[in-house]
Amino acid sequence: MSLFKTISLAALSSVSLGSMAAMASPYFDRVNGFPVAQNAPEAEETSSEIIAANEDGSWLVYSDSPAGGIGFIGLSEDGSTEAKGFLTLDGEPTSVTVIGEHVFAGVNTSESYTAPSGHVAVINAASQEIVATCDLGGQPDSIAASKDGAMLAVAIENERDEDLNDGVLPQEPAGFVSLFKVAEGALDCDSQIKVDLTGLAEVGGSDPEPEFVDFNMAGELVVTMQENNHLIILDGATGEVKNHFSAGAVDLANVDTEEEMAFTFDGTLDAVVREPDAVKWLDNDRFVTANEGDYEGGSRGFTIWNKDGSFVWDSGMSVDHLVARLGHYPEKRSGNKGSEPEGLEVAKFGDDTLIFVLLERASLVLVYKDTGAEPEFVQALPSGIGPEGAVAIPSKNLLATANEVDLREDGGAGSHVMIYARNAETPAYPQIISEMDGDRPIGWTALSGLVADAEVAGKLYAVNDSFLRSQPSIYEIDATQSPAKIVRRIGVTRDGAPAQKLDLEGITLDGDGGFWLASEGRTDRLTPHALYHVNSKGEIEEEVPFPAELLAVEKRFGAEGITAVGEGDEMVLWIAIQREWADDAKGEVKLVSYTPATGEWGAVRYPLDQVEKGWVGLSEITAHGDMIYVVERDNQLADNAKIKKLYAISMDQMQAAPLGGELPLVKKTEVHDFLPEMKALNGFVLDKIESFAIDASGEGFAMTDNDGVDDHSGETLFFSIGKM
Repeated sequence: MSLFKTISLAALSSVSLGSMAAMASPYFDRVNGFPVAQNAPEAEETSSEIIAANEDGSWLVYSDSPAGGIGFIGLSEDGSTEAKGFLTLDGEPTSVTVIGEHVFAGVNTSESYTAPSGHVAVINAASQEIVATCDLGGQPDSIAASKDGAMLAVAIENERDEDLNDGVLPQEPAGFVSLFKVAEGALDCDSQIKVDLTGLAEVGGSDPEPEFVDFNMAGELVVTMQENNHLIILDGATGEVKNHFSAGAVDLANVDTEEEMAFTFDGTLDAVVREPDAVKWLDNDRFVTANEGDYEGGSRGFTIWNKDGSFVWDSGMSVDHLVARLGHYPEKRSGNKGSEPEGLEVAKFGDDTLIFVLLERASLVLVYKDTGAEPEFVQALPSGIGPEGAVAIPSKNLLATANEVDLREDGGAGSHVMIYARNAETPAYPQIISEMDGDRPIGWTALSGLVADAEVAGKLYAVNDSFLRSQPSIYEIDATQSPAKIVRRIGVTRDGAPAQKLDLEGITLDGDGGFWLASEGRTDRLTPHALYHVNSKGEIEEEVPFPAELLAVEKRFGAEGITAVGEGDEMVLWIAIQREWADDAKGEVKLVSYTPATGEWGAVRYPLDQVEKGWVGLSEITAHGDMIYVVERDNQLADNAKIKKLYAISMDQMQAAPLGGELPLVKKTEVHDFLPEMKALNGFVLDKIESFAIDASGEGFAMTDNDGVDDHSGETLFFSIGKM
C-alpha cells in the first residue's frame, strides 16, 4: 500500500529560492571549507564521514574510514577552523559522538561478513588518547548519545555481503542494538544490553541490520533497519521494544528513471520501498527519515513520522525536482536512487526547528523548517562532494557538514568539512535556478557556453555540453533576477529528433533570431569538429565541418567558444580552440575565423599564460565593441587554481591569415581576474570558469561548468563582473 502525501509542487515552483529563503531569514551561508587532508597529510586517501561537536562547539571530530582514524578540528565563533590532529584507531571507524570532553567511536574490526566484530573506543579529546574500549560482539554502524549523556547506543549492523545471493536477506549473523551506561565520560562495559531485534521486520526478519540510531529528550531510541525497511522505537534505558512498523512504500510520478544522458522526468515507480538510512527526532513524538534506499528501493526523499507509526508527510519527488532545478541532479544515478537523501540533522535555531537533508549524490544540503505538518523549504546549501554527516551548533549559529569523497588521486578535490553560519539576509546560493515546466523541472547541468541577447539587457542564452548528449539544449536565462532564472529550454534538433554527436561548447547570435553553435569534436567518440546554424526553434539548418587544414592537425581539445563580428554577409565567426593542436607552438592556441557568406577560413595565434602545474587553455570568446574577450583558465582547483582570467584583444589585431601558413600573433590585455568571485562562496575554487557574455547594457556575466555532477560538487557559479 502506498503511504504517500506529496509536497505542493505548484507552490514550490511559483516561488523563487531567494524569496523562499527570505521568508525564514536569517539563512545560512558557507563561511569556511576545511580540507581534512590537513589532519592526515601522509594518508593516500582521507575522508570525513560522521561528524560531531563538543557542547560549546569549540571543536569538531569526524570519522575517517579510509585513513583508519578520527580527525579533530578547532572551531572559532566566526566559523574559522584549525587542524587539531588525527588519531589512528585499531580498525575502521564507522561513527562518532561526543559526551563532555570524550569522543566515543564505533570501530569495525570484522575479519569477514560471517565473523563480524568491533568495539567502542573512548578517547580523551584533550590528550587524543584512547582511555578505554568496550567489545561489541559485532560490526558497529551508527552510534548515539542520549541528550543527558547518561546512555550510549550503538547500531550493530553485521552488514550483509552484497555479492552473496545478490545481497538478498537473510544473511546471518543477525544484527542488534547495544546500550551502555555512561558516567562522567566513563563507559560502563558491564552495563551493556544487547537488544534482540529479530522477528520484527517483514523483510529479512531473522536478519535485522540496524543502520542508524537517535535518542529523543525522553530517552527513547529510534532505530532504522534500512535493508529490512523497518523502524523501531526502544526504551533507551532498558531496551524494551515500545513500537515497530514498516517504513512502507511510495508511488512516484514524473521520475527520471533512465540514465540516458537527458533529463526526462517522465517515468513512474510504483510501491517503492523507502529503506531509510539516517533518522533524527523532531521532538519526543515525531522523527524524520532520509530514504536513501538500498538494494530494493529508495524513494528519493524524506519522511516525517509519528512514533506510534502513523504517517505525517512525505516529500515525494519534490527533492529530485528541486535538485534538477538547481543543476545538481546526478543523471548518472537516474536508474538507481537519484540524488540519494542519506544524512540528516535536526536542531533548533532560535524559535525555528530546522531539518537538514543531506543529498549524497547531488552534493547538496536542503534546509527545511518544521511546521508540525508539511515542512517549509528554506534554502539549499552547496556542500563538498558526497555529504555524509552533519552537526548543528546553535549556540554559535553554525552548521558543519562532513563530505566523504576524496578525488585528489585523480586531480580532483579532497574531502572537506564545510562550515555555515546563520546570519545573512539574502541567499548567496544558488546563483542560478530553473523554472518548472508544468509538473516537471527544466533540468539542466554542465552549462558550457553563453551569449547575450542583442537588445534585452539581462537576457542570455546558454548551452549544455556532451554530458547531456541525448538532450543538447539552448537555455534562455533571465539574469535580472536573483538568483538568475532559466525560463525556457530550446532543444537542438535534427530532423525533428534531439541532435546526436554534439558537444556544444559555444553559442552566438546569428543576427536573424537564430544561433551559431560550436561543437567540440572527439574523434574517438565519432563526434565531429563542427559549427551548427540553428533557427529560433533550435532546428539545425546548416552543419559546417572544420576544414581539412584544421582536421589534419586536430586534437581532442577543440572549439570552446564562438562569437560573431559584423552582420549579414559581413559576419565573421571567431572560434576559440581550447588547447594546442599538432601544428601549434607550445603555449599558443588558435583563434579560428569562419565567414558564412563565403565559406572562408582563417586564424590568428593567441599566447597562453604559463603555469608550473597542469595545463592552460581557452574556454570562451566574446565580441563586444572594438574588443574581443577570451576566458583563459588552468585546469586546477582549490589552492592549486592560479589562472581564471578574462583577457581582451583589440579588434584591429583580428586579421586572420589563411590556415596552413604563418599566422599572426595577437597581443592580449588582462581585464579581470575571476578568482575573487570563485572564492566568494568559501568552498574550494572550481576548475572550470567556462562561459562569459556581455549583455545589451554592457554588463559582463560569467559562469562555471559543473561537469554534470560527475565527480564534482555540482556547484554552478553565475555572477556579474559589472559594466565592461
